[in-house]
Formats: sequence, C-alpha cells, structure tokens
Amino acid sequence: MAFTVKNNIRWVGKQDWELREFHGSEYSTHRGSSYNSYLVKEEKIALIDTVWAPYAEEFVANLAKEVDLSAIDYIIANHGEIDHSGALPALMARIPDTPIYCTANGAKSLRGHYHQDWNFRIVKTGDSLDLGNGKQLVFVEMPMLHWPDSMATYLTEDAVLFSNDAFGQHYASAQMFNDLCDPVELQEECIKYYANILTPFSPLVTQKIHEVLELNLPIDMIATSHGIIWRDNPTQIVEQYLKWADDYQENQITLVYDTMWNGTRMMAESIAEGIRKADQNVAIKLFNLSSSDKNDVLTRYSSPRPFWLAARPSTT
Repeated sequence: MAFTVKNNIRWVGKQDWELREFHGSEYSTHRGSSYNSYLVKEEKIALIDTVWAPYAEEFVANLAKEVDLSAIDYIIANHGEIDHSGALPALMARIPDTPIYCTANGAKSLRGHYHQDWNFRIVKTGDSLDLGNGKQLVFVEMPMLHWPDSMATYLTEDAVLFSNDAFGQHYASAQMFNDLCDPVELQEECIKYYANILTPFSPLVTQKIHEVLELNLPIDMIATSHGIIWRDNPTQIVEQYLKWADDYQENQITLVYDTMWNGTRMMAESIAEGIRKADQNVAIKLFNLSSSDKNDVLTRYSSPRPFWLAARPSTT
C-alpha cells in the first residue's frame, strides 16, 4: 500500500514478507525485504526506481492508481540490478518514450538486462533535473556502492536523499520509518546488510561519504532502496557507516569451526575457555559453520544494543 513519505513524495514500492534468500542463496533474509520505489509529484512527476520483476505487473497496476502513467515525466534509475529495475519492461511497455535518467554504466546495465534501447539520459555527479515548485533532483554517482552503475538522488527543498543500496537493510516492516520499527531488529539488519553487501568496498564507502558531506547538503530524510526510511536523526546511519568502514572492531573473539567427530568442537571450546580465563571482559562466540547461517556468522551476532542508543546516557 502506498503512503506519503514527505510532502509530495509517495512510497509506491513492494513489501516482500516471504523473501528468505537474496542474491541467489548467498544472503539469508529472515525478516524479508522491501523494494522501495518513490513517486515525486511536483509540477513535473518523477518516479525513482521500480521493484523486482516478480512483482512488476502488481507494481504497474498500483502505480496507475497513484498517477496517470502517461503523466510521468521522468524515470530515475539509481541502479540497474533487477531488484531495483525489474518492473521497467512492464512500465515502459505502457510509456515507452519516457526518459530514464541514469549513469553511463546504468544505461549499459539496463540494456544488458532487458535488451531495450529506451530513452536513456546519462547523468553525472552534480547534474540536476528541475521538477518545478523550486525543487530539483540532484544526482551523485556512487560507483561500487555496490555496483559500478550506482548513484544516489537528492531532492532539494525537501532535503531527501534517495540513497539507493547505501544505508538500507533487508527488512520487511509495516512501520516504514526508523523511529517506528523495532530498534533491535533494525540494528541487526543494518549491520548484517553492511557486512554482506558493503564490507568489501569500505575504503570507497569512506571516500564517497566524505565527498557527499563536503557538498553541505541538508539531509532531513534518507530514503533507501531496501528496508526502512531514516527520518529520526537520519545521519546516524551515515556516522555508523563511517565507523564500520574504518576497520570496525568490537571487544569480541569469534571462533568458527567445522567438525566431523566433535574433536574440533572440543578444541574450539577449550580455546574459548582459555580466552575466558585470560580476559573475562572479552565477548566469546563460537559457530559451527556447517550448522550456522554464514551471513549471521559474518555479522558475528554483534551486540543487540542499537548503535543509536549506545552513545546516549542511561536514564535509570
């Protein structure tokens, strides 16, 4: 069901409550996910991203309830991966001449996926698109966060950053804003998402975030491509990304093992006992990799205390 994000911005995406695996079987999604698409209705109307292909017809039908499809002036494709662009063929069949704004690599990706030479308009960092009413969409290239074609889009006046894959989570929630959803669940899904999707690109994360911060753009809201929308202190997740990208560590030792006859398990448990005797303040966690979710092992089941509460003084 569509809802208002802010002013003339409507969420028109899809909640996928049943999703349990992502990127094939590489990423476990115990809490589902969402494919976030946004409709911005000013003097000009812009659609930012679509949804995964299995929900294409449903998406187009629901979108047509929100707006006359022929009235859409611009389509923004922040990323060509099919969980973002999968409904484009169904949509473009209805409005084939509508321009699609994306990076040069985005056009290559979309042509490769769908073998269609749609009306692509190539944009670079700093390019803008006038929506009227004093508002513009400003584009920021974000290569390798996490694909070569990735970009973010910023809406002036409303100060909303449509951040694409950055700052998101695979998390289906009826409460689509960070101040309404379960903070412990959100913490778990944020760090799992970063660990699985963005850790290999941590140096690029740091570089790109600093580039965006240097633009001195006010940010009242971060509208992600997956999961919840950040509206309460939205830059808290930006600050957390900078920490995770900077050789993030906790006072914890994680032991990962596999075993056939339990000998290696006994050895791992003995190592854990030795660590505990040497330092009782170290958190120790053991995982049998053959019976544990590898994504959760990678995330190391970090402390359940939400990072946005960790710096706040206790009131008890």
